[in-house]
Amino acid sequence: MSSAPDGKKLVRSPSGLRMVPENGAFNSPFSLDEPQWVPDKECPRCMQCDTKFDFITRKHHCRRCGKCFCDKCCSKKVALQRMCFVDPVRQCAECGLISQKEAEFYDKQLKVLMTGATFLVTLGTSEKSETMVCRLSNNHRYLFLDGESHFEVELSRISSMQVLTEGSPPGDKDIHTYTSLLESPYISEGSSSPASSMMLRYKTVGSRDLQNLRLEATDDRKTASVWLAAMHKAAKLLYESRDQ
Repeated sequence: MSSAPDGKKLVRSPSGLRMVPENGAFNSPFSLDEPQWVPDKECPRCMQCDTKFDFITRKHHCRRCGKCFCDKCCSKKVALQRMCFVDPVRQCAECGLISQKEAEFYDKQLKVLMTGATFLVTLGTSEKSETMVCRLSNNHRYLFLDGESHFEVELSRISSMQVLTEGSPPGDKDIHTYTSLLESPYISEGSSSPASSMMLRYKTVGSRDLQNLRLEATDDRKTASVWLAAMHKAAKLLYESRDQ
């Protein structure tokens, strides 16, 4: 184990090298813990093709699910950024496909979220709105909102998220609205219409009450729509992280 800049350290696990925060409390909310490997003695056969393991047919563990497979069923090495691996790691076919899909979020959507977009922001039941830039913090833990004032929303404290497309007022439940409810396993993909606004419900530190936050696209609607679409993808990963 060795220290690295920016509060991170290089850790060697049985699965490979990982670059993780020095303090586990500062893990990205999108990250996943390494799975417990299925013990060798409990796995006499490949858990995919049922081939019996012997001296020639050796067993391998998928770094994402921890199950046992033969080399044929678990030969591909794929980047697994949600577990902070430095290099691509061995994964079964099913997990490899999931990790490849997630790579687009890390390579594209995260950059969009951290760059930010401009919205008209309304907090709670206030009748006053403020133009603010909303962006994801570098450690992925907070939404920063900056205008004449500044406040932050911790992603782990968001209980629900609703992204609305153009022409869909809050509360509508037709095909023009797609919703990400972080406390529900059902997260719909929504329509192809451009996203125009987002409504969050979250808890502030020290309070049990839910706070409402609404973000509406302003002049640069294209940038705002791309940012909201990226946030919708982020919501899926947030739900999966909590579930796992």
